Amino acid sequence: MVTLNSDDMTPVVHRLRRAQGQLGGVIRLIEEGRDCKDVVTQLAAVKRALDRAGFAIVSSGMRECASSPDGLTDEDRATMEKLFLTLS
Repeated sequence: MVTLNSDDMTPVVHRLRRAQGQLGGVIRLIEEGRDCKDVVTQLAAVKRALDRAGFAIVSSGMRECASSPDGLTDEDRATMEKLFLTLS
């Protein structure tokens, strides 16, 4: 099982909260009938924030596995690879 370091997750949670606010902004832009360019630009910012949060989570999991006394098991390696590919 891959566990996450809670200290590593603090900036991830902050990033996700910002993305949540940005997503609310996208919804408001659509509801207000704003320009397509404004909506897509804001939506791209949300996507980048979510991608970065996801990669930070995978990175933290990899560090935790690598620093484990038992090392990285084949199962952990497969799990992390699958998670990484899910984000790409």
